[in-house]
Amino acid sequence: MTFLGPDPLQEQIEHILSLLRKGEPPRDIEVTQVDVKEEPGRRKNGKVLAGETENEEAAQFLAGEMACMANTPGGGAVILGIDDTGIRIGTSLEPGWLRHRIWEVTGRKLTVTVREAELTGTRLLVLSTPQSLEPISYQGRLRWRVGDNCVEIDPTSWHTEVQRRTGFDWSAQPSGHTLDDIAPLAVEMARFFLEDDGKTDLANATRNDLLRRLGLVDGGGRLTNAGSLLFVETPNEGLDYIRRQVSGGDSTHRVRGGTRPLVVQFYEVEKAGEIANRLIHIPRGFVHRQIRAIPSRAFREAIVNGVTHRDWFSPDRTFVEHVGDRLSVTSPGGFLPGITPENIITHPPQPRHRSLAKAMSRMGLAEDEGIGVDRMVIEMLAVGHPRPGFAEIKGPSVRIMLFGGDPDPVMIDFLSSLNPRELSRDVDLLLVLDHLISHGWLDTGAASSATQRTSLESEEILGRIENVRVGGGELIVPVSGAPTEPSKAYRLGKAAQRRLEHRLETFRNIHGRESLILNWAKSRGRVSSTEVSDLTGVSKPYAGKLLTELADRGLLVGSRPHKMGRGYHYLPAAEESTSQPD
Repeated sequence: MTFLGPDPLQEQIEHILSLLRKGEPPRDIEVTQVDVKEEPGRRKNGKVLAGETENEEAAQFLAGEMACMANTPGGGAVILGIDDTGIRIGTSLEPGWLRHRIWEVTGRKLTVTVREAELTGTRLLVLSTPQSLEPISYQGRLRWRVGDNCVEIDPTSWHTEVQRRTGFDWSAQPSGHTLDDIAPLAVEMARFFLEDDGKTDLANATRNDLLRRLGLVDGGGRLTNAGSLLFVETPNEGLDYIRRQVSGGDSTHRVRGGTRPLVVQFYEVEKAGEIANRLIHIPRGFVHRQIRAIPSRAFREAIVNGVTHRDWFSPDRTFVEHVGDRLSVTSPGGFLPGITPENIITHPPQPRHRSLAKAMSRMGLAEDEGIGVDRMVIEMLAVGHPRPGFAEIKGPSVRIMLFGGDPDPVMIDFLSSLNPRELSRDVDLLLVLDHLISHGWLDTGAASSATQRTSLESEEILGRIENVRVGGGELIVPVSGAPTEPSKAYRLGKAAQRRLEHRLETFRNIHGRESLILNWAKSRGRVSSTEVSDLTGVSKPYAGKLLTELADRGLLVGSRPHKMGRGYHYLPAAEESTSQPD
């Protein structure tokens, strides 16, 4: 494959090699397109044997790994000769033999590049391959990389991703239906949604003009597949909504959309959900605010996501289960490559059906492309609910979970009092605040995980949040006594703690405090009485007592034999061997 400019895969390989030279262990630096492995068959009873120029066990193993890389968008590489902890074992395999053997055992379908690399005197091999034009199975299994693991996929998902990467949009292709096949009820439902979204001009357009302006018809009057889905019929069962009062209980209401126009199915499911979604009155002075147990915009976005990003070739339906104040939406088709629960909030938008997603957005049913997940997160956290859950389950299918309930009026008022006010709807701030409430502290690493952003981005986010005020004080402040390396650590400011006291009760009992202390020690590599006192609000003598008790139970170890002197602190027991003299 030819690139304009440097080859992205080769750049990633060189970056990983540079990190290995610095002593970084592979398990901490592996990425989707570059894996690091030791040569299979070289260890016997824990001892590393001398290398050979030919190793059938290694060839068979690497054939599977490279087939996985070839199936992965953008291709991939394996750096051979280093174990998972970073020990440099090296390899003596002959590149020409290995390349030919991989070609043979993959049914003569996969030709890889094998080159030598040197790492401070250790000979390594770098095996690389571009993305294949056809899926390559090995031993009857088709796999590709998700995160830093090879996972099994089905051929349909592979072809769908290849089409997406080449700009192919199935939903924009012509269908067998024309404007004459449109269901009148579907048009009325579309007009209802447009009116509700304030798009009166489009709502009053003629039927044909409405479809054209939604981008759902071609010049010859044929509907696109998206137009057919929305206004004529779905090829398989679309939406199935079921309502239960309690988990495992009998259903009290069910809406099965069948194959009717998707816009009609969506209307009926949303209306059924709205009726079942409790309305809670939140008093605010002389005014009562009404909020649904599951915020309406999050409820809608979860269903929209379940139909716009699903696999419409699957016979399975998008299943919406509404149990009590909890909603789960399960839709056929796994995450698109590169998307995981750990990056779904910040991953660049990758709609499976771009034309369908745009039409849903134009009708006011969905947020602008790429912010639907953000919207769900914001809507849930802004009223004190847990953040949404996202998972890929067997099928593959994607499941979205919304955990609703009574809104937290204190949290709502707290967010409305932030200065600057506009940050009360900032997804990064809400995720940072959610982590602080559940863990008691965070640093750049924890913020990076919570916000799903890079360390550099997280540092910028925390720097911005440091300037946010609430109740006359800072929203977050640095933890007293904590070293600033590898990064500054923060807790909620005193004013924020007072306002959110009811959500911090976990850290006011002995078990919660001990959990916080041990989590801090494990994450930061040390803990002192000054840090504990600042994190928990107890006096320094009592903080010292807590640390002593944890050390007596073998959970912490003192930094030096004599428990006195400036700078004395504790280390996680498992890290005793890493302690350094003060």
